[in-house]
Amino acid sequence: MALQRQLTLPFALLLGIAYVVPGLVGHDPWKPNEAYSFGIIYNVWGGGDWVVPILAGEPFMEKPPLFYISAAYVATLFSSWLPLHDAARLASGIYMAATLVLVGLSARATWGEGRGLVAVMAFLGCIGLLVDSHLMYTDIALLAGFALSYYGLALSRTRPALAGLALGTGVGIGFMSKGLIAPGIMGCVAVMLPALFGAWRNRDHARCLAVALLAATPWLIIWPYALYHRSPELFMQWLWINNFGRYLGFAHLGAESEPWFYTRTLPWFAWPALPLALWSAWRLGREGLKRPELQLPVLAVIVMLAVLGASASAGTQYALPVLVPLSVLAAGGATLLPQRVAAALDWLCRALFGSLAMVLWWGWMEMMFRGHPPDWSWLARYLPMDFEPQFQLFAFAVAVALTSAWVLLLLRLREWEIRPLLSWTAGLTLVWGLVSTLWLPWLDSAKSYRGMFASMQRALPAYHGCLASRNLGEHERAMLEYMTGIVSVRHEVRPDARCDFTLLQDKARDRRVPPQGGWQLVWQGNRPGDNRERFSLFGRRSGETGKLIPVSGIRPE
Repeated sequence: MALQRQLTLPFALLLGIAYVVPGLVGHDPWKPNEAYSFGIIYNVWGGGDWVVPILAGEPFMEKPPLFYISAAYVATLFSSWLPLHDAARLASGIYMAATLVLVGLSARATWGEGRGLVAVMAFLGCIGLLVDSHLMYTDIALLAGFALSYYGLALSRTRPALAGLALGTGVGIGFMSKGLIAPGIMGCVAVMLPALFGAWRNRDHARCLAVALLAATPWLIIWPYALYHRSPELFMQWLWINNFGRYLGFAHLGAESEPWFYTRTLPWFAWPALPLALWSAWRLGREGLKRPELQLPVLAVIVMLAVLGASASAGTQYALPVLVPLSVLAAGGATLLPQRVAAALDWLCRALFGSLAMVLWWGWMEMMFRGHPPDWSWLARYLPMDFEPQFQLFAFAVAVALTSAWVLLLLRLREWEIRPLLSWTAGLTLVWGLVSTLWLPWLDSAKSYRGMFASMQRALPAYHGCLASRNLGEHERAMLEYMTGIVSVRHEVRPDARCDFTLLQDKARDRRVPPQGGWQLVWQGNRPGDNRERFSLFGRRSGETGKLIPVSGIRPE
């Protein structure tokens, strides 16, 4: 039976919806990436600046504003039906849907009919994509830009004009999402292809690059020009510190890179696309890299990893674009697994995800029937054990539907040649769906700032004036503004500000050092699921300002 008849578009569409939609709504913005991203989105949504991203009243020049602007538009469209942060997060779902389509088109352009859906299954199955693809931050828009530009390169030998438009637009989207990394990587790949391989050394590829340059130019010029016209200082901060500084080591953005970080990360992050890609390269590349179908994805992976490895900062989310060429390469050999190996992997996937689903259902039933979370000691380190669960009919119905669909799929998996890949991706989708429905309220109670800041706000008088802050991170400042309407006055920026209250963030293990000059502790607290950070609210003693500040002792969260 032909491959495209076995793996149908309606089936892939349903599985894609089951993967993408759960987890997009139903929780507050989470640290580390969502909280500050939504802070900027919130400013744009409220009529703020489109040229200079603003976070809690201050310019935030790490990234260009495309994702923030698009998420603010989506939030405006859906905020009548959803909380604002959930409505904004739908933008990530839209970018993810576009990425899935582009991955499929890239594989189809590379391998021919029927392989596009295989690449989509390999892409969806990647462990590293699971959580990040459901959060609202710029790397999801960057991923879509990479997927579009990669599709342009895959198409360049057959339809150069359309390929150039896709390549240039994808580079522009990537640039407006996260800066120079997209033009740098895809520009290197596009130039190195004809330099290294004769199959790409032709007029069609040259025509594709010419069209791509024209298509990318507006994306690369308009916003930087507007930013420079607004503030040359902010332009240099964005260009020099937040782009070149990541590679030269003086930006201090994100976690510092460690030797062989991505070599250690990729085996689990890109599973199962990575082993399938290696299998494809081995089975199809016995003549070396003489086949154009192998040249593009292999070169793209090498260039991406080289650029990521050269950066002074590292993070798993930075490796998301690598999943695109790996998934396309995996589609070439996914059907070539020996039948015995395929059957064994299929049964391992069934056992693994069936067991995980049973654990998730068992934990949820304990919460429902006993009225409190299960007494599992390993969970107590991450989740609050005083959480009070409530039955949610819609979440329960979705979880039942996902579980039933997975069981029905197992009965028909033998009909597909790529059954181990489908078994893995469907099982991963089921587990994610159960976590995002049955367990989401408990997870959100641990990661949300809402309860903590509500407790702090109750400790403040109705007319408290300005609120100063010390060591308050960008995530916390964003959530403080969104959830309380308070924009803190940072001591690091305005040390001479005279506020009657100061919010201090520090490590729970450190000895608390109160501000100097007659302050007393009013409140202290932390997120229920984070025992490492501590927040302390100090109020001036009444003699310091001549005003009576109502302080009745510590108000713990």
